[in-house]
Amino acid sequence: MNRPRGASEGTAPPSVGGYGFGTGPVFLASISTILGAIMFLRFGYAVGSVGLLGALLVILLGHAVTVPTALAIAEIATNRRVEGGGEYFIISRSFGTSIGGAIGISLYVSQAISVAFYMIAFAEAFSPLTPWFQETLGFAFDTRFVSVPAAVGLVALVLTRGADLGVKALYGVAAILALSLVLFFAGGAIEGYDASRIPLMASLPDADPFILVFAICFPGFTGMTAGVGLSGDLANPRKSIPLGIMSATLVGMLAYVALVTKLAFSAPAEALVGNQLIMGEIALWGPIIPIGLAAATLSSAIGSIVVAPRTLQALGGDDVVPMAGVNRFLAAGEGETNEPRNATLVTSLIALAFVMVGSVDLVARIVSMFFMVTYGALCAISFLEHFAARPSYRPSFRSKWWLSLFGAVASLLLMLQMDLVFAVFAILVMLGLYLVIRKAGGGEGDDLQAIFHGVLTQATRWSQVRLQKTRGTDWRPSVILITPRTFDRHAPMQLLEWLGYRYGFGTYLHHVKGMLDPETVEESRETQERLVTLAAQRRGAVFVDTMVSPSMRSALAQSLQMPGISGMDNNTVLFETSVHDDPSVLEEIRDGCRLALVAQMNRLVLRHTDHFFGNRRDIHVWLTWHDYRNANLMILLAYILLGHPDWKDGEITLYAAYPKPEVRERTAELQAMISEGRLLISEKNVRVFGTDDRTDFSRLMEVKSAHADLVIRGFTETKLEQKGPELFERHQGLRDILWVSAEERIFIE
Repeated sequence: MNRPRGASEGTAPPSVGGYGFGTGPVFLASISTILGAIMFLRFGYAVGSVGLLGALLVILLGHAVTVPTALAIAEIATNRRVEGGGEYFIISRSFGTSIGGAIGISLYVSQAISVAFYMIAFAEAFSPLTPWFQETLGFAFDTRFVSVPAAVGLVALVLTRGADLGVKALYGVAAILALSLVLFFAGGAIEGYDASRIPLMASLPDADPFILVFAICFPGFTGMTAGVGLSGDLANPRKSIPLGIMSATLVGMLAYVALVTKLAFSAPAEALVGNQLIMGEIALWGPIIPIGLAAATLSSAIGSIVVAPRTLQALGGDDVVPMAGVNRFLAAGEGETNEPRNATLVTSLIALAFVMVGSVDLVARIVSMFFMVTYGALCAISFLEHFAARPSYRPSFRSKWWLSLFGAVASLLLMLQMDLVFAVFAILVMLGLYLVIRKAGGGEGDDLQAIFHGVLTQATRWSQVRLQKTRGTDWRPSVILITPRTFDRHAPMQLLEWLGYRYGFGTYLHHVKGMLDPETVEESRETQERLVTLAAQRRGAVFVDTMVSPSMRSALAQSLQMPGISGMDNNTVLFETSVHDDPSVLEEIRDGCRLALVAQMNRLVLRHTDHFFGNRRDIHVWLTWHDYRNANLMILLAYILLGHPDWKDGEITLYAAYPKPEVRERTAELQAMISEGRLLISEKNVRVFGTDDRTDFSRLMEVKSAHADLVIRGFTETKLEQKGPELFERHQGLRDILWVSAEERIFIE
């Protein structure tokens, strides 16, 4: 019974199996759950505790969570074919069955426990019989005298008659509920109450705080998704679910506002807080309120006992439980309607166990938390899908991304405010379930990765366009490197990763020599997979790819015209050569430097050895009288390298060699730069040498930097043309050298 999660359908197909219900049962299941126990038992307490304005704020805050959730469900339900399993189906087909299974199990448990909650509240309708029990039978009334037999009877009816009986009962229950509300609004104020003195704010000295009142009343807002659980029994769920839950949410909100206003104008705060059935004192015919309470809680219990097994059946059908036999048992259905008898039996046992607890408040706290987790997940799905912009996500109904975000954040914050311990417990349970399901392999691959990939794609696209339009003034390296010698050396990619770790960005291209044909394309794809795996093991901001081209010159010419992956133009080219390379490699580098010069890009040439940057401690930067344009770039590159953790213990030493007559002037310039903070090197690490025609500069460098892990040296295009590629073979006594030629002088702010 595994359900495919392919692309969404353009039209809504008819339901397979089930009863073929329309929108009416969705609306009735939702509205009868909304207008339930909390409305009858706790809204008077809310008005009395926090006043009319406070009660209205409770309603507003509750719908701040439920309305975005209802809109999110309506949106997601119109994107995919909704089958049995209701909210679980929606979540699992958007997040994947590993995450959906974790949320689905939590949702199912809350639905199953909800049956107990409503049956316990149902028994509260009989609390007016307490004096009779005491006088006639000689002992106090216990709600379990009613809730346990009623729960057993309800379970027996559902097991024998199925969801059809439950849905039919909803119509009768809804009629009683409507009559009770009509008679309540037709009633007048309690005798002697002055309606002009309505409690706008909390007026009792020992009134409960607002957040406690909200926590107690919140279960009254959780019923709008009750009808979603009938998804497998709907003729057209993509139409019935949005219409049913949105209309139920709107009607419920209007009814709540009218009800608390009526309460505020009908009874004093003391009576509202002290009598949980105060609505009976106001109604035109008082007994209708306990009857309405019984009808509302019974209808909610019916809705939950019908919905919960279908969630469990869907979980079993997706093989979420890491036991095949258990999955087959739970997924089994009977008859043409695929009635979940086994799942109903399991749900009944859980419900009966919690009915025996007998505490409305305890059960309500558990139910509320797990419902809040579900609501937050649904809103998060909707929010992420808005920004992922996946072509497969094409709902016919669209919510607003900011409403979904607000709903997700509000759900989390309210959970933490209502009960920190229960909130953390609910989140940890969900996390534990996910890890177990994921490890057991009970869920299909998570679509959450696809959603986040879409979000990142959209964010990257937006940022690239934005960066291109608003160029920053701060220079940072955007380095491109292309080489056919990727897998027999590590130093070039390592250097690129260091440069792109924090301050810059690197693009690494592997050159595949040849014409573009099926063979080279296949080689290119295989190589790219190897590159991605290699780059994933490292920490730098490096984008890896391949380029098919007949020669290095043509490959470089193509790469120099590529747009910057980071959203900024590439401004630097890195060439590499090993001391073991053939001289032809140096010829390639000279040609490459010429092309880079035409493209007006900085040139870097790494000559690396077997030393592989040694201990990553000493960087020596050598400045000469030729390096006026190169100096700042050389210093900045050294500073960028030290920003990587591999160089966390590193130190820069600046060697400046100038003609002896210029030493004093140049030294003053360097000291001024250091004092102004523009030179990113400590004054004690600056060494100035006076040179003349007799000075052997190469010998001086090799003596001072013999043990340096990296030497940074400048060069000019003029020197390269004069000396040829042999320029990069100088200083054989040194280890790894980075040659630098700046296109223009870079200013260090």
